[in-house]
Amino acid sequence: MKAEDERQREHRSPVTGHRSLKSGRRPGKVWLIGAGPGDPELLTFKAARALREAEIVLVDELVDRRVLAHARRDARIVDVGKRGGCKSTPQAFIERLMVRLAQRGAAVARLKGGDPFVFGRGGEEALALTRAGVAWEVIPGVTAGIGVPASLGIPVTQRDVARGVTLITGHSGDGSEPDWRALRAGATTLVIYMGIKRVGSLVGAMLEAGFPADTPACAIQNGTLARQREVVTTLGRLPRAVVEAQLGSPAILVVGEVVRHARIATESTAQRVA
Repeated sequence: MKAEDERQREHRSPVTGHRSLKSGRRPGKVWLIGAGPGDPELLTFKAARALREAEIVLVDELVDRRVLAHARRDARIVDVGKRGGCKSTPQAFIERLMVRLAQRGAAVARLKGGDPFVFGRGGEEALALTRAGVAWEVIPGVTAGIGVPASLGIPVTQRDVARGVTLITGHSGDGSEPDWRALRAGATTLVIYMGIKRVGSLVGAMLEAGFPADTPACAIQNGTLARQREVVTTLGRLPRAVVEAQLGSPAILVVGEVVRHARIATESTAQRVA
């Protein structure tokens, strides 16, 4: 009886702070959750349900903190902020932390802005978890490249205008550039993530590749939030418009004929880019 009691004795994990059994410990799990482009009401029901189950929530910088209202009251919230141009938690550390927590039996929510598998490094994290033998599940979110233009009335695809959309990053890890000539030939709507700080060089490369300077274009900062700001103009004038409006991260750039559908949010914005 004494031996059985000893096997079932509870202890607190030094990492998670949660109780678990020394023997027969339940296997841990990680949810890779997309929180959507900003507005907390765009979180999915499934994401909210996973947050209610998670003991530990690893939160990215770009996630609106109001989303955490769905987390269980005793959940441990850990900030693992990542934002371009700022001091960030190393990706390798985040992956090791997820693995370690799950291996100790914790239910972990990895909460990211947008969608985990669209420029969210969710694929890298899923691979790290798989290699470690940790169970994981991805819960998709509304990616900024779709949801943010929609908030301005821009459909990224439209029959007879844009038969496709291409999502690209303006900040590659190895410094390489997209094949702008191929993208020009593709004639799809372009949505550029993480490109606001390089808007001048990006637009220069696009013009050199043959994009017409009068192509409709816009930049949208803090999309879907009450503090959203945008400039709607042409590709050739986009860098100057961004500087004059003092737009910064987080922001996306949208280039293509569909931008003509944009609804200017305020009269001052319309005057700024006229």
